Amino acid sequence: MDFEPSDEPVALKILIAGGFGVGKTTLVGAISEIRPLRTEEVLSDRGIGIDDVEGVEGKTTTTVAMDFGRITIREGLVVYLFGTPGQERFWFMWDELSYGALGAVVLADTRRLTDCFPSIDYFEQRGTPFIVAVNCFDGADRYDTEEVRSALDLDPDVPVLMCDVRRRASAKTVLITLVEHSLKVLTANQA
Repeated sequence: MDFEPSDEPVALKILIAGGFGVGKTTLVGAISEIRPLRTEEVLSDRGIGIDDVEGVEGKTTTTVAMDFGRITIREGLVVYLFGTPGQERFWFMWDELSYGALGAVVLADTRRLTDCFPSIDYFEQRGTPFIVAVNCFDGADRYDTEEVRSALDLDPDVPVLMCDVRRRASAKTVLITLVEHSLKVLTANQA
């Protein structure tokens, strides 16, 4: 798909999904050219028994609606990033956020790998192209991409890659991988 500059700007929408505390807000912040819109709130006593902080005990805030960032590729071509809330009580927002999305990044954390199953199921059921990006947290066990693919029971055509979403270059690689995969899926579906 070739994008030529025109009077009508082209906007691509990408979702960043995954479990609570996996790094969605961090990824959007690392790559956005604008100061990201964040809807974070401080974790409170009301979340005790609801929010599972095992493995992310140092987390003090949570996204309650979405994160939003923007990347201008060139004049007339813009990518909008929407980070989804990771907690089940906020999943009702996903349908609105995913409307018109080119594809999604499912962030995974090997300390809490099962937390990304709801995101994978969501995108598989809707036919939304997605990739899995394993955010390599300091001190977390390391697995190769095929071990992660097997543990998540992913189709062989779903890209899996390792990343550190704190690093802009790593976040960029994740987004490029998603766009390439999404275009491949869309082209195959049109054939």
